[in-house]
Amino acid sequence: MVWKPHVTVAAVIERDNRFLFVKEHTPSGLQFNQPAGHLEPDEDFITVVKREVQEETAWQFEPDYLIAIQLWRKNPDSPTFLRLCFSGQCHSHDAKQSLDDGIVATHWLTRAEIAAESHRLRSHLVLSSVDDYLNGERYPLSLLKSFLNYE
Repeated sequence: MVWKPHVTVAAVIERDNRFLFVKEHTPSGLQFNQPAGHLEPDEDFITVVKREVQEETAWQFEPDYLIAIQLWRKNPDSPTFLRLCFSGQCHSHDAKQSLDDGIVATHWLTRAEIAAESHRLRSHLVLSSVDDYLNGERYPLSLLKSFLNYE
């Protein structure tokens, strides 16, 4: 058997000192998370983060920077995640769009409001990513290289 981490992306999106969050159904109940999701076949990292933000929030997202590449496992029996966290700007909200399965609502939360909900965050990476963003962590998207369907 070959071991592979789950490759995911997340977006830290700030507007007027508030961050775009989703409230979603999880196996642990309702939790808060950044717009996030899994890399699918034939997608590059930029494509997947744009798609996930749009599906989960009905906002169009333009990533500007990579904040962090995070390797996380909750405990030895849990799956391992390789998570690429982006920052950028949203535009063109479609209020009529249905949100992705499991998403209950979107919220714009301050850092203090996020911290107050720490018991309901999807993982500790959620607040850590916001703090990395607030601490000025920014890396160029040119770090990411995709070589899909090349011979």
